[in-house]
Amino acid sequence: MFLQPATLNAAIDLLAQHGGKLLAGGTDIFPALGQTALASPMIDISRLPELCAITTGADTIRLGAGATWSEIVAAPLPAGFDALKAAAREIGSIQIQNRGTIGGNLCNASPAADSVPPLLTLDARVELVSPRGMREMPLSAFIRGNRQTALAADEIVTAVLVPRENGDFISHFSKLGARRYLVISIAMIAVALKRAADGAIAQARIAIGSCSAVALRLPELEAALVGCRSVTDIATRVTIARLGGLSPIDDVRASAGYRRDAALILVRRAVQDCFEKRTATVGR
Repeated sequence: MFLQPATLNAAIDLLAQHGGKLLAGGTDIFPALGQTALASPMIDISRLPELCAITTGADTIRLGAGATWSEIVAAPLPAGFDALKAAAREIGSIQIQNRGTIGGNLCNASPAADSVPPLLTLDARVELVSPRGMREMPLSAFIRGNRQTALAADEIVTAVLVPRENGDFISHFSKLGARRYLVISIAMIAVALKRAADGAIAQARIAIGSCSAVALRLPELEAALVGCRSVTDIATRVTIARLGGLSPIDDVRASAGYRRDAALILVRRAVQDCFEKRTATVGR
């Protein structure tokens, strides 16, 4: 059964009545199916206007769950979203970026989902709607494991919400793979920094993906970077010991040891890159 509601309320009702799978961009669902036929109804929510808008409010920047990666790249978002835009440009091909959606990427909950580390550094929250009403939760609580989320069977992810004040950060995203494009990450890093008036790092946010079942923030390292005044100082504080919580695996793309070593180098470079950008901005 293929269902195509015209409104979000209709989609909620259909999901409650029939269950089944939600279809947005389809870039995860169809490859996962392979030659297997769908055993449950499919509800196409790709045309719902309520899910597509990217808006800026007084306190919150709202990314509709149906916004595509190409739309996010083109949106006039502040510097704190530069890492997310960089990640969006790394997701598959241009054709995938034109169809794939931010909500679908989060619901797929792959450990290698490129959008998750940048969104974690933005303190993003997920908005969910069901017949019971609306609720919000931190992205860090929404993704619970490899392909596991807190999404209830009758819920639809409607938006990703970011505090507007987080747009003031300078951000960076980098990804390591076996080739430059069209590749699943071996490791990926998102960094967001804010500098104090005296030039030192005032706030640091760092998240790593593809090195654990769920992308993680690194609070110990974030705290250690506060007060850094030079790239040399940064290099001495970014250490393996401060990458605690990571649990990389051995697979066909890389060994656990290689992932951990690569993550250390990527974090150090990303933090230094953000710091130098901040210095250049202040110096103008």
